[in-house]
Amino acid sequence: MARLTLDSYEPHDERPDAGPVLEDPSHLAGVPDEFQRLWTPHRMVYIQQGQQRPSGDDCPFCVAPTLADEESLIVHRGVHAYALLNLFPYNSGHLLVCPYRHVSLYDEATAEETGEIATITQTAMRVVRSVSHNDGFNIGMNQGEIAGAGIASHLHQHVVPRWRADANFLPIIAKTKALPQLLGEVRQALADAWPR
Repeated sequence: MARLTLDSYEPHDERPDAGPVLEDPSHLAGVPDEFQRLWTPHRMVYIQQGQQRPSGDDCPFCVAPTLADEESLIVHRGVHAYALLNLFPYNSGHLLVCPYRHVSLYDEATAEETGEIATITQTAMRVVRSVSHNDGFNIGMNQGEIAGAGIASHLHQHVVPRWRADANFLPIIAKTKALPQLLGEVRQALADAWPR
């Protein structure tokens, strides 16, 4: 069996179905307290390197459709646009709806692209609601870096599920967002629930 401690993971798998074992930390050094720990190792790339601005052929929204859905976190592929999970989500189920074509502003998109972005957004809302039982949504586009677009060079619409009491002190004081599910699990649940 694998051994999982506070600071390491040692694979010691004697059986194919063996999973990690959580060791009781009460005998380890340190002072116990009432705080729970939120471990988010997937955020280290962002913390250590900051937000990477794509250049040239590095646009993540142009690269994503060339990869497998599981790798790129794509939930649905349409004809002119697709939906994928945000790699740095505000909440679990935070989707982005993007045209395949590399355009930066909404008024540069074709009628077919904007129509499909709207249709995918509506379906995304229904799917997220059915899977996550959220209470509402924030939906929007940030057009240009000055308006807050993290990746200003490729049009994308945010579909962010919201729950009553989903806001607390963590994002404000600690600049941390607690996410209860891994991105791969969320992607699979939404992809499975997407109408065919």
